[in-house]
Amino acid sequence: MSQSLVGSRYDLHVVRAKPPGVAEQDYYAIHEGDVEEVGGGDITGYLHSWEVGTTVDGPGIRLVAFLTGCFLRCQYCHNPDTWHKHNGRAVTVARAMREVSKYAKVLTMSRGGITLSGGEPMVQREFMMEIFRRSKQLGLHTCVDTSGRLGDRLTDDDLMQIDLNILDIKSGDPDIYKTVTGQPLAPTVEYARRLSALRRPMWVRYVLVPGLTDQFDNVEKVADICAELQSLERVEILRFHQMGRDKWHKLGLEYKLENVEPPDAELSERVRGQFRSRGITVY
Repeated sequence: MSQSLVGSRYDLHVVRAKPPGVAEQDYYAIHEGDVEEVGGGDITGYLHSWEVGTTVDGPGIRLVAFLTGCFLRCQYCHNPDTWHKHNGRAVTVARAMREVSKYAKVLTMSRGGITLSGGEPMVQREFMMEIFRRSKQLGLHTCVDTSGRLGDRLTDDDLMQIDLNILDIKSGDPDIYKTVTGQPLAPTVEYARRLSALRRPMWVRYVLVPGLTDQFDNVEKVADICAELQSLERVEILRFHQMGRDKWHKLGLEYKLENVEPPDAELSERVRGQFRSRGITVY
């Protein structure tokens, strides 16, 4: 009998741990093994964990798969063990779909579906899209939780297989975005505009971190980006939390937000108001 793939996004998973003596900056690097492996028989992907029954990762009840591999190095990342693809468990599409099939009926009845998150699912484009195509054949709603950094890897046909994009826009100011993630903002904005032009539904998520992403002008720039997106359905303001701190410690990484508190009600409401002032639905 095969082992269940179900786990929790907050469990630490490191199949290939950082060897003793390896410099910390090497863990921040994008490794050769993080590049997608294409073609050859039943596609193999790399998974951190699955969660069943979530209601915050898309509409209805969701089955959420957390894929490994990500090019961003967000200061507040609660899954730094997903940065490198081979930190995950190797799973074929066929094996993954056996897991999906077990829940297909209840997911359909709840008007829910499957969400691929991470890490960054687009690192494993071929695996991601085959999961989505087969899930659509089961009548499931499909959703990807993405930073949009690698959106240019997807064809327009790929985007038609994805019913909802949950797009993380982590800053509206390019310099702040680079500080937060180590990557440029432009690819994310380009991907958002492409989704808008194709009328592909999207939710935008914005992580509110006091002292890092809460500047008034920075939020204004994110709100301006969102205001021009014709297929945007909602913006979700995610309050910073410390649930990932222990992972940074266990991986031997410096956690720069060690003493940062979650945003208070006044700050959270100010930021929500900045989006609402543009007629955007905010959660």
